[in-house]
Amino acid sequence: MKFSMRLNNDLPVNEYVAMAQAAESAGFDQFWVSHDLFWRSSPVILTAVALATEKIELGTCILNPFTLHPSEIAMMAASLDEVSNGRFNLGISAGAEEFMRWVGIDYSKPLTVTRDAIEAINAVMAGEQAETWQTEAFMRFGEHKHIPVYLGATSPKMLGLAGELADGVLPLLFPPEHYGTVLPLVQAGAEKAGRSLDDIDLAACVWCSISDDRQAAEDVLKDKIAYYIHALSGYLRDRLGLDDTELATIEHAMMTERDPDKARSLVTPEMLRIGIVGTPHELIERLEGLVDMGVRHLSFGPPLGPDPLAAVQAIGREVIPHFRER
Repeated sequence: MKFSMRLNNDLPVNEYVAMAQAAESAGFDQFWVSHDLFWRSSPVILTAVALATEKIELGTCILNPFTLHPSEIAMMAASLDEVSNGRFNLGISAGAEEFMRWVGIDYSKPLTVTRDAIEAINAVMAGEQAETWQTEAFMRFGEHKHIPVYLGATSPKMLGLAGELADGVLPLLFPPEHYGTVLPLVQAGAEKAGRSLDDIDLAACVWCSISDDRQAAEDVLKDKIAYYIHALSGYLRDRLGLDDTELATIEHAMMTERDPDKARSLVTPEMLRIGIVGTPHELIERLEGLVDMGVRHLSFGPPLGPDPLAAVQAIGREVIPHFRER
């Protein structure tokens, strides 16, 4: 069983260092940081984390080939792998269309662009010629080494692509039980490429908010839902049975009115099922079903709780030992 934690890139850099050190001590295997636009740079954050940790693997979740050219992604990946002494995993995907619209980037053919980016990055890392790049496009430092590529995926086609090409998959499970839908889509992609699902690290990526103070735990999860509600794909909205009018009202309060308190108040109890709220024991109860389905990688995502550091320690103290011994 593998355990990882994921954080947004909205905190001061020194807080990630403390969180990563706590995660390493708590028994987590991986530490991922997102790269959402107009927050802090995940490669900068992970450089600081790499220098302050020894064993825990590090990753970006996610970089995208629209705001960053694949050549620059390859450079960052190789540099982060070097500074971390071989502990880096590259999380990549197309990103959210809404974010691209903010900066005037054409978001056409996201599946094709992502496929081409992964193939080019893998080629240049292996010292080979990327199909559409010139002969001058090669890495000028480090040894040729494959860096594990994890594809962030939510739509059926992107999940299929992950099965075809990726070393790992980071599917946001909204709700966690959505894993039962995700698994066959990844498996179909793997079979199409003649691969075994055993060769792919399929992480069960959940949001959790852990605290004995349930109201405080609910409030921080509501904030997270309100911020990201616009980025949910139509596929996920349908799977969750969410009302588009309610979601649009939350998005308007958050993005147009810039009133996070109002947006939080509009998040319904049904929407809280997107994640897991409560004590470590309640977290264990909700995750048991996933493990029964065959999950071998549990990935805990933000907000983690009103006190994220305490939540990480609680997961390390109660949740990780429970599933390692299961």
